[in-house]
Amino acid sequence: VSTPKVPVTILTGFLGSGKTTLLNYILREEHGRRIAVIENEAGEIDIDSEFVISSDEEIYEMANGCICCVTSVRSDLLEVLRKLMARRDRIDYVLLETSGLADPMPVAQAFFVDDPVLEEVGLDAIVSMVDAAHIEQHLNEVRYDGISSQAVDQIVCADRVIVNKVDLVGEDTVARIRERIRGLNQRCAIEASSYAEVNLNGILGIRAFDISQRAASDPSFLDNHYVHSHDPDVETHSVRIPGELAADAVERAAASIAEEFGPNLLRWKGVLALAGNPNRVALQGVHRIFEMHDLDAWPGGHRDSRIVFIGKGLPFAELVGRFEAAVVEPVAHTSEEMSA
Repeated sequence: VSTPKVPVTILTGFLGSGKTTLLNYILREEHGRRIAVIENEAGEIDIDSEFVISSDEEIYEMANGCICCVTSVRSDLLEVLRKLMARRDRIDYVLLETSGLADPMPVAQAFFVDDPVLEEVGLDAIVSMVDAAHIEQHLNEVRYDGISSQAVDQIVCADRVIVNKVDLVGEDTVARIRERIRGLNQRCAIEASSYAEVNLNGILGIRAFDISQRAASDPSFLDNHYVHSHDPDVETHSVRIPGELAADAVERAAASIAEEFGPNLLRWKGVLALAGNPNRVALQGVHRIFEMHDLDAWPGGHRDSRIVFIGKGLPFAELVGRFEAAVVEPVAHTSEEMSA
């Protein structure tokens, strides 16, 4: 029996959003979890651990059984994970904090490369914290080159957004912030907090990157729809493709899309029906990196593929067309579809 992977949550959020307060809570309180925190803004966290596991790598065991690993932003994430996995018997969970100015997507990409340590750890979710008192100002700061602010990027890619410091603003402001977040990200859960007092069950172990879990709990999450967000740059497009796809043609289509459109393709994911394969196949992509793997068997006789693209300035019809070209037995097109 294979050992379950240790789940990893990426915690992102603008400077001052309350990430450090949350991390200090995790490293201090008796919450019954053995969480390894990878913290890359040294000096921000109050480490007074009596247990220095390794001073060379700055890995500390805290009094409540959690582990804190202080790294530099330039550290090789996979190497840090390898060192933590050497202590796997003492770790149930990994929480990876990104710098307040960092785009979390390159960090997420690390979990899609081919590396032995990724047999032991798996990406669970991206959680973004925002400061209720300042997030609207950050969202209004669009850089002059037309690229969204980092605050926008951090919300767009999040599976869960925590609106922190709601005690500092009125209910109308919180409602307005929720609406703006929903305009940028239609699929994330939004939670409010004060002093970063967050229900850990709401941010850990939510399996947002587990397509089989998501498809089972919310079959509509890959439904065919088109959403234009309030951010003029970010769009979400999903498609349903009847029939079965040829595996080699799908690989070529995905590789070409990743190569040509990767920089603007924030997230892409799907459940595919491949000819000759009785199982549903998951597609997961972040920018230029993607992976495919088998899920459970298809229920019943009906099989089709559903794919979602989230990105900026993408020719969605062309992306969809590349996957449609992989259909083994083309289904009659409806009159509404564009002619090639």
